[in-house]
Amino acid sequence: MAAWLIGHMTVRDPVKWQEYLGQVGATVADAGGEVVFRGHLWDQVCDEAPGQLVVAIRFADPASLRKWHESTAYQRLIPIRQAAAEVVLSADED
Repeated sequence: MAAWLIGHMTVRDPVKWQEYLGQVGATVADAGGEVVFRGHLWDQVCDEAPGQLVVAIRFADPASLRKWHESTAYQRLIPIRQAAAEVVLSADED
């Protein structure tokens, strides 16, 4: 059963955000994750989204998603992410 990480982001510091983006992809790939979609929201259909950027990442299963999020490599990036943007991460499985 695949697990999905959905992120909504509002960037506050573009330089730090680029620093984060330059490193986070390798941590996802190392955990077997795949970025399926990354983009900008162009319309609010219902209510307000928690950010103007969105990403969808697929992992093989919920355990792989958690292993990625709890990995030392990703944990090192969290302070950069927090300095760079407001981020809401949600997980789901199909």
